[in-house]
Amino acid sequence: MVRVPTAAVAATGLVAGYVVARWSKKRPLGGVVLAAAGAVAAREWQRKAGNATATALSGMYVAAFAGSHPLAKKVGAWPSVFAVAGGVAAASWAVVDRRK
Repeated sequence: MVRVPTAAVAATGLVAGYVVARWSKKRPLGGVVLAAAGAVAAREWQRKAGNATATALSGMYVAAFAGSHPLAKKVGAWPSVFAVAGGVAAASWAVVDRRK
C-alpha cells in the first residue's frame, strides 16, 4: 500500500477545509474536513516520529489555521491559505517525511 506523505495530508487538509467552507457556505463543514485531515496527519506523525513530534506538529497545524485568518486580511484569502499550508507541509516534511 502506498503511503501518502504527511506533508501532503496536512496541506490538503488546510486547503480542502477552506474550499469546502467557502463552496458550501457552511464553515462547520469545512471544519470537519480540516479536523479529519488533521487527525489523519497527527496519527501518522505519532506513528512515525513519536508523541512529542505529533503534539508539536498538531499545534502548528491548529496555529496555521488560526493564523490564516488575520493573514488573509493583509494578503487575501487564497494566498493566506496557501502560505500556511505550505508552512505546515514544509515543517512536516522536514521533521517526519524526509526520514525514511
